[in-house]
Amino acid sequence: MSEKPRHAPLIQFPIVDDELVIGDMPLTRLAEQVGQTPFYAYDREAMSRRVRDLREVLPADISLHYAMKANPMPAVVDHMASLVDGLDVASLGELRVALGSGMDPAEISFAGPGKRDQELSAAVAAGITVNLESPGELERIAVAGERLGITPRVAVRVNPDFELKSSGMKMSGGPKPFGIDAEQVPAALARIGELGLHFRGFHIFSGSQNLKAESLIEAQDASFELAYRLADDAPAPIEVLNIGGGFGIPYFPGEQRLDLTPVSENLAQRLDTCRSRLGDSEVVIELGRYLVGEAGVYVCRVIDRKISRGQTYLVCDGGLHHHLAASGNFGQVIRKNYPVVKADAVNDGPRETVSVVGPLCTPLDLLADRMELGTAGPGDLIAVLQSGAYGYTASPHLFLSQPAAVEVLV
Repeated sequence: MSEKPRHAPLIQFPIVDDELVIGDMPLTRLAEQVGQTPFYAYDREAMSRRVRDLREVLPADISLHYAMKANPMPAVVDHMASLVDGLDVASLGELRVALGSGMDPAEISFAGPGKRDQELSAAVAAGITVNLESPGELERIAVAGERLGITPRVAVRVNPDFELKSSGMKMSGGPKPFGIDAEQVPAALARIGELGLHFRGFHIFSGSQNLKAESLIEAQDASFELAYRLADDAPAPIEVLNIGGGFGIPYFPGEQRLDLTPVSENLAQRLDTCRSRLGDSEVVIELGRYLVGEAGVYVCRVIDRKISRGQTYLVCDGGLHHHLAASGNFGQVIRKNYPVVKADAVNDGPRETVSVVGPLCTPLDLLADRMELGTAGPGDLIAVLQSGAYGYTASPHLFLSQPAAVEVLV
């Protein structure tokens, strides 16, 4: 019988005396400092290290932008703004946080369908770049610019005619609410020229959460070729080519970390051609989850331990209302366990197979399904790893009016 698949090795946090250490502090001590459970803790050094490592492997000419939707906590954004070359926002609320971080507005972009008129006006007033998602949005931003007496800075988000294979979430290919279909882009470019907008370039984003280097290479190659083709109709030289990201992190048993070496080697070759085709265009890779996902942990406390017909349950004060993704209800087709550990018995000591559940009156409130953990009981801390992205803000905090979690950057 083959061995049961395991989670990828824990490498983002130190383990001292079999206890997780976050921000140079044992997790049980950090919980005392925070003063309550549940909470999210994000390790700033883990984020800094991820950016350093990424810059070492990527070609030096690549600009790195942080997609704030992954984790828009102001303290996290402030820290990331000191490390990356630009920020991408997806709402007016995120724009306010981005502007407050000190990032140059010229290096902030705004993507996402359904931007409201007040969001477009705010973006024009701030001087950031708006990634246009539709011909209608193009017309509305022109009206905002005329009313304010400011020339809008725009790029075209392209819905390409290809997709990122093996991605956790496909964002392109076929009909999509995201971006302007590639075959409609020439008409949009002509209209940008007619309206006299400041055209900056293209945003081509095809998918997210990909762990296969060959798929990323194929999508990036196709993105460059599409950009070259569309540039023939551009009303001005291409200043910026954002080829998205899609770099994934391992969440579930059997998944392996992405090998970026072949991706980087291919990008280096592609950049030479890009310079000859698009001149001095800035090539941007925009990442969210890959930069912060592994730097976060969600911590809850065991309230009760019960055995039901032979199965042991650890009932905790946190659950899907704080961490929808870990419960399996944020896009998983077949539920799989995030890496979950007892905070002070990560690898050693007595082990048992348990299910970790929350306090909500629904069978969906499941953080770990029959996982092997260190033996735990009331008062012990349970840590859900890989929780730095799409955790706190992607969860239904008001469900059943349970107390809110808190977030800390350490």
